[in-house]
Amino acid sequence: MKLFLSANQFTGSIPDSLSELTLLLDMSVNQNLLTGELPDAFQDLTGLINFRDLSSNNLTGQLPPSMQNLSSLTALNIENNLFSGPIPEKLLSIPDFKKDGNPFNTSSAPSPMITPPALPHSGAPSPETMPSNSSEGPSIHDNGTPRKDKKVSVVRIIGYAVVSVIVLIIAVLLFIFCISKWRERKQKHEEIPKRQEIRAHGKSKEPQINAGLIQPEKETEKVPIVADEKQDEVKINMAGSGKLVLPPLVDKVIVNPIASSKKSPRTSPENLNPPAPVKSYSIASLQQYTDSFSEESLIKDSRLGRIYLAESPEGKLLAVLKLDNMNSNIQLDDFLELVLRISELRHPNILELVGYCAEFGQCLLVYKYFSNKTLHDILHSEDDHKIKLSWNARIQIAFEAAKALEYLHESCQPPVTHQNFEPSNIFVDDDLAVQVFECGLASLMSSNSITQLAGRMHALLSYKAPEIGESGSHGEQSDVYSFGLVMLELLTGRKPYDSSRPRAEQHLVRWASSQLHDINALSRMVDPSIDGKYSVKSLSRFADIISRCIRRTPEFRPSMSDVVQDLARVIEDAMKNENGDSHSVPEKRT
Repeated sequence: MKLFLSANQFTGSIPDSLSELTLLLDMSVNQNLLTGELPDAFQDLTGLINFRDLSSNNLTGQLPPSMQNLSSLTALNIENNLFSGPIPEKLLSIPDFKKDGNPFNTSSAPSPMITPPALPHSGAPSPETMPSNSSEGPSIHDNGTPRKDKKVSVVRIIGYAVVSVIVLIIAVLLFIFCISKWRERKQKHEEIPKRQEIRAHGKSKEPQINAGLIQPEKETEKVPIVADEKQDEVKINMAGSGKLVLPPLVDKVIVNPIASSKKSPRTSPENLNPPAPVKSYSIASLQQYTDSFSEESLIKDSRLGRIYLAESPEGKLLAVLKLDNMNSNIQLDDFLELVLRISELRHPNILELVGYCAEFGQCLLVYKYFSNKTLHDILHSEDDHKIKLSWNARIQIAFEAAKALEYLHESCQPPVTHQNFEPSNIFVDDDLAVQVFECGLASLMSSNSITQLAGRMHALLSYKAPEIGESGSHGEQSDVYSFGLVMLELLTGRKPYDSSRPRAEQHLVRWASSQLHDINALSRMVDPSIDGKYSVKSLSRFADIISRCIRRTPEFRPSMSDVVQDLARVIEDAMKNENGDSHSVPEKRT
């Protein structure tokens, strides 16, 4: 396997997921804008022969110790970066090793101080012990025997004392600096939002903080709260309480606006949930709820971190996303702003955020629990999660998921792109209801996505649209492409890439796109587990939607509102003839 990404505009750092490319033989990422330290991820890349070029980037830090495991390496170029520290000895033996243009520390360690031996008490003094005109020279007893040099010892002692005092002062200053930064961070974390302008009468009392949760002191009088019309977003003052509090439950809340200023004609107001308070949880409470984040509580691994099932003492079920190390480095202000944005996403088909935690360098998002099964589990799992889905159930799942993307694209201002829409982010409960996960988390996705490292290859093997691999751009139409591929997976029961199939059938889009307009070929593509129990008319329309969604040119793909309308018609066709005959229509379609 070879990976050449030279002379592009890639930014960010090289991800830890590099360690997963165990078949990598040759790699070049020179002349980009990469930053940060190299991950210590070379333990399993023993087959790497040519790490040809890391040059002309802005990579920093020391070369990771695991690079010494690259026993097969014959070429390594790291010129013109910001690498520092010592160079591992084994790298110096690489036949073609280029390292110029880096601030490496190549100086040898200082030699230890050696105390001069004591001079003899008799005999002629050596030239080194002869007294000089300087007052610092050694003195000699009257009988000619040199006495011990007390002045030199005193100077050495004074030097040690001065160094110790300087070190102590530096330690105290560092301690004071750390305390001040901790207090500053705590102050930002403990701020509460300013009250928006209240245009109706009535008062409400401040909530009390109890055990990390927000509980109202008394029942408040419900009043309409409206954001300032001159502002683009609700202002939040972060000083004082340690909790991010959205406006309390009221009769009507207008928060600039999601689902208020631009509603889709197919989204009725009663289906849009009003914003609810977001609770701040402590690490200790979440550890208690998840049994210390045990493996038994794990729901799934996601690209952003691990999701755990949590149960509060009151019996309330939660889903806790523990962001991985890379994403947990987000600044506190940015994290709280992210929490506010996600909390404003309210739709029946979107997993609901109910809280967060930001303590001890950890960032966690707390969602209302919906299900521990994803569409990927239902279609491809080998355990009890796999369910035999009927044709009508597949259409309904697609319809519900489409409404979530429609809401993000057309009811949110500004529009929200998902950027990671795939079956593993579509939760499905026992009643086959649907909620989409990772909505509003695209800013975290960009820092941890493998597309930075291998864009075209990842787009080919996953749900990413072609333009992402080619230009790195991601828009609403890129979500539409991903949705079309999910529909194709529902139709065929196949993954987007499956190396176990014949070569011509490994890439699902390539294999299926040319057959979506031939009814006989289309019928053969249908997931065998459906057992032919489908309406041919609904199958035909379903395939038409797929064909338009996976067009290579983004401008030619439909909007999600069009997709929702078309899927509603497919459901009507399926309901009219639930057990239609696959051979009851002409052989070709136009």
